[in-house]
Amino acid sequence: MSRFKGVMAAILLISAILVINVLQTSSLVLKPFSKKIFRKFNRGCANIWWGWCDLWADKICGIKIITTGDKLPLRENSIVVLNHQRMVDIPVIFRLARAKDRLGDLKWFVKDILKYLPGIGWGMLFLDCLFVKRNWLADQAYIHKTFENINQNHIPCWLMTFAEGTRFTPAKKERCHKFALERGHKPLHHVLIPRTKGFVVSVMSLKGHVKAVYDFTIGYTNHHLPTVWQWFKGEVKSVHLHVRRFSIDDLPVGEEALSKWLIQLFGEKDELLAGFYKNGFFPST
Repeated sequence: MSRFKGVMAAILLISAILVINVLQTSSLVLKPFSKKIFRKFNRGCANIWWGWCDLWADKICGIKIITTGDKLPLRENSIVVLNHQRMVDIPVIFRLARAKDRLGDLKWFVKDILKYLPGIGWGMLFLDCLFVKRNWLADQAYIHKTFENINQNHIPCWLMTFAEGTRFTPAKKERCHKFALERGHKPLHHVLIPRTKGFVVSVMSLKGHVKAVYDFTIGYTNHHLPTVWQWFKGEVKSVHLHVRRFSIDDLPVGEEALSKWLIQLFGEKDELLAGFYKNGFFPST
């Protein structure tokens, strides 16, 4: 039965995203006349497809997202910082984004090569996502232009940032330990030391537009990190998501201070995950 669910999910969701790509491409005729309508149309497309992904996980597979921590307001513009362990970290977020009416407003930092990928990659091209080469000299003009567009047009957003820059693995953990010792940082055990540049630029560029930084920490029971296939087959029963909200006005000012703040945040995430793996749950607050 679980294999059937996985096959059906693959057929339905892949077919749907390709149809949505066609609709998104057709929406280009709207752009010269009204960029606002163009964006609303594509926001609706994102809401539909990402919503289907979450509805499948919720209603068909019965996956529970156990959310703890701070309560978030509806439709608040924010920068979201996440730990990254598996590709299914992404659909984990859909449940909360849907509840807060921000599902169609997710803006992701993603690898530049993904813009050539039919389906999700092409779809993100229409959603003000940031396709980066992870080279600041190559990316900075494009990033500033994207942020200027978001600010000037008051584009609703949850700007999603995997600040570690890659997925957490044992091999990367060892390299991160070595780096931490060389730089005088505390070694981390469940997350990697974050790359701070993207976060710092995001905060400094969007401070007048976003109201908060959200810290999302994702925990998988018994260290079991599911694949996308296992997710859509319904083999995952529950995932834990701990939420913290920081007002943008309470963050420190300046590049160096923001970098230190983010590194400290990941130290706290590491402690949260240590407690989660010991107890099987995050604290309620």
